[in-house]
Amino acid sequence: MRKHLSLFLAAILLLSLLSGCAGKPGAPGSETAAGTAAPATDSAAPATDSAAPETLSPIDPPEPGVIERQDVAPTGKLEGCSLYVKPVEKLPVDFIFGMDASQVPALEASGVKYYDLDGTEKDVFQILAENGVNMIRVRVWNDPFDAEGRGYGGGNCTVDTALEIGQRATKYGMKLLVDFHYSDFWADPGKQMAPKAWKGMSLEEKEVALFGYTWESLVTLYAAGVDVGMVQVGNETNGAMCGEKDWPSVVKLMAAGARAVRAVYPEAKVAVHFANPESGAYPAYAKALADNGLDYDVFGSSYYPYWHGTLENLTGVLKNVRETYGKEVMVLETSYAWTAEDSDFSGNTISADSAVEKPYPYSLQGQVNSLRNVAQAVQDAGGIGVCYWEGTWIGVGGASREENQKLWEQYGSGWASSYAAEYDPDDAGKWYGGCAVDNQAFFDAEGRALESLMAFNLIRYGNETELKAESVEDAELRLTEGEDVVLPQTVEAIMSDGSRQTVSVLWDADPVEIKPLGPGSYTISGHAEVGLPVKLNVIIEGVNLLENPSFETGADDPWVAENLGGCKELKIEQKSGDSLSGDWHYHFWSPDANKAEFTLEQSPEGLEPGSYDFSIHVMGGDCGAAEVYAYAKLDGEIVATADMEITVWNEWHEGTISGIEYKEGQTLTVGIYVKAPAAGAWGKIDDASLSRR
Repeated sequence: MRKHLSLFLAAILLLSLLSGCAGKPGAPGSETAAGTAAPATDSAAPATDSAAPETLSPIDPPEPGVIERQDVAPTGKLEGCSLYVKPVEKLPVDFIFGMDASQVPALEASGVKYYDLDGTEKDVFQILAENGVNMIRVRVWNDPFDAEGRGYGGGNCTVDTALEIGQRATKYGMKLLVDFHYSDFWADPGKQMAPKAWKGMSLEEKEVALFGYTWESLVTLYAAGVDVGMVQVGNETNGAMCGEKDWPSVVKLMAAGARAVRAVYPEAKVAVHFANPESGAYPAYAKALADNGLDYDVFGSSYYPYWHGTLENLTGVLKNVRETYGKEVMVLETSYAWTAEDSDFSGNTISADSAVEKPYPYSLQGQVNSLRNVAQAVQDAGGIGVCYWEGTWIGVGGASREENQKLWEQYGSGWASSYAAEYDPDDAGKWYGGCAVDNQAFFDAEGRALESLMAFNLIRYGNETELKAESVEDAELRLTEGEDVVLPQTVEAIMSDGSRQTVSVLWDADPVEIKPLGPGSYTISGHAEVGLPVKLNVIIEGVNLLENPSFETGADDPWVAENLGGCKELKIEQKSGDSLSGDWHYHFWSPDANKAEFTLEQSPEGLEPGSYDFSIHVMGGDCGAAEVYAYAKLDGEIVATADMEITVWNEWHEGTISGIEYKEGQTLTVGIYVKAPAAGAWGKIDDASLSRR
C-alpha cells in the first residue's frame, strides 16, 4: 500500500473538494443476504473521473471489493445465561452495540486464541457477532514504529490493522468504526501530538496531509470491501488535536478528515470524540464545532464509571448536544472490571485498591449492570449506541513478566513497548508494559468467552433470574481515641439487579478488643447473613489538640497568619464546595506575581511531654512552581518539615510530620508555609490535626 499521497496530489484533491468540483463517489448499494449494506460492486468508486481532476489519474483508483459474508448474528434472545439483565425498553433495532478490538491481531501474533461460551475455538469476531455486537471499532495511528521498524505497542495499529480487522468484521456482518488518532501513538485529553512525518508543518500543510492520509486509508478499506459505518476524526480531542490547541485550527483539521470520509464512504457517519462529560465542558465543545462550521454527524463521549461522573449527568449533557445542535450522540468508549485480579504481571488501571468510584461490584454481574446502565443513559438521551473499549484485550504469555515482556516488545501486544520512548518519553517511555485492562475484557486469561458477553444481546430482551447478593459493601467506623466502640449491626448487600438491601452481620471481634487500640487503621473481618465475607475498616484518630482545626468557628483565632509577600486575600472563607470538610476553610489569592507568600500557624497550650504527629491539607491552582510545606517549630526553631504541593481544584494534598518530640516547658508551633510565584495563585487550607502518639 502507498503510505501517503504526495502533498501535491492531495492538495489538488482537497482544493477540488473545497471548491465543489468533486462529484459524489460510489456509495454502498448492494444488499447482502443478511440485508446489510455492502460497498458497491459497480464501477463507481472513490476518486473516479467525476470525483477528482485529471491530474490525479496516476493514482489508479481501485474497484470496490466484495467480502463473502456469514450471517451469524442472533435473531432473537440468547438463552442459558445465569446473569440478571434488565432490558432497556424501546431500544431501536439499529442501536449500536460496538466493541473496540484494535489489539486482536497483536494478541493473536503473541499466541492468544479465543473460545466461545461452549469452549469451541473460533474467530473472535465471529464470537462477538454471535453475542450481539454489531460494530467493531479500531484505532488507526499514522506510523507507530521507530526508524528500525520496531513497534511502539498498543497493537502497533495502522491502516493495515484496520484492513485486517475490517475484513473479518465485515465477514461476520458487522460494520467498522475507524478511529483516526492523527498521531503516531495514543491520543487522549492529555496527549495530542502530531505524527513524526508532520512535525514542523504549518496548519495548512498539515490540513492537506491529514486529508490525503485519511482519503488514502479509507480507499484502502473500500478497495477491500470493508463495510465502514462510522469514522472518527480524532480521539478524545478535548480542545486539541494533532498538535493544534485552538478550536479554529482543530476544526479545520477535523473538517479535512470529514471531507475525506464524505468522498470515500458517503453513507458512513462522521464522528467527533471527547472525554470527561463530568467536566461541564461539552456545551462549549459543541458550540465551538458549530461556530467553526464543522460538517459531522455524531458527537461521541467516553464514559468510564470510575472517573466520569453520574449517568444522569451523561444523559443530560448528551441530550443537550442533540437537542441544541441536532447531532446524533453516543458513548464511544466505556468498560468495567469483572475481577480485581491481574493476569499478566503488568498492573491494571483498575484494581481492588484503586481510589476510584466503584458503582458496581467487580464481577460478571457488575460488568453487565454497568454496560446495561450506560446503554440506558444513552437511550434516555436519544442516542444511537454504545461502544465498549477493548473487550477482547487479554494478557499474553503467562509464565512470568519477563516472558510476557518479550511478546509485548516483539508484537506490540502490551499497551506500550520500550521503543515508544522516542515519541512519548514522559509516559510510554517510563511506564511501558503489558495489558492494563485484562480484568475489564469479556474473555478470561485463557481466551474463553465470559457469560457477561451475552449482555450485548440480552440488553435488548432482558433476562430475569433469581435475585441474589452479588457482593457486600465494606463498612467503615471512625472513632476518637478512648471513645466507646459500637460496631455496626448491618451492612449493605448489592443485589444482582443493582438494588441494595440491608443485611445483618456478625463480626470476628468484640468491642472491648478495639477500645484499647491506639490511633491508626485496623481491619476487622465478618460475615453477612447472605453468606458473603465483609470487612470493617476501623479508623481511630488521636484526640486533636488543635483549636479550630477546620476553621469551623468562622474566625481566625487561635491561628496566626503572617503575610510575607503582600498576598491580596488571606482569610477565613465559608464555601462548602471548596472545603475538605465542613463549610469553612482558610483561603488565599494573589492577582500579582510573587506576592502569595505567607505562613499560617498555631501554638497549642497545655501539652504534656511526649511524641506528637501533625498534619494539614491544601489544594488550589495557578500557583506555578510553588514552595509549600508543613512545619513544626520548637521554641521558634523549625525542627521538621513535610513537603506538599498545590496542583488543581479539589485535589487535596496532605502534609504529615510524625514523631515530634516535645519536652515540658517548650513551645510547640505547627503550621504551613506557602510561596506561590505565579500571578493569580490561589488555594485553600483545611483540616489540621495534632495528636499525641
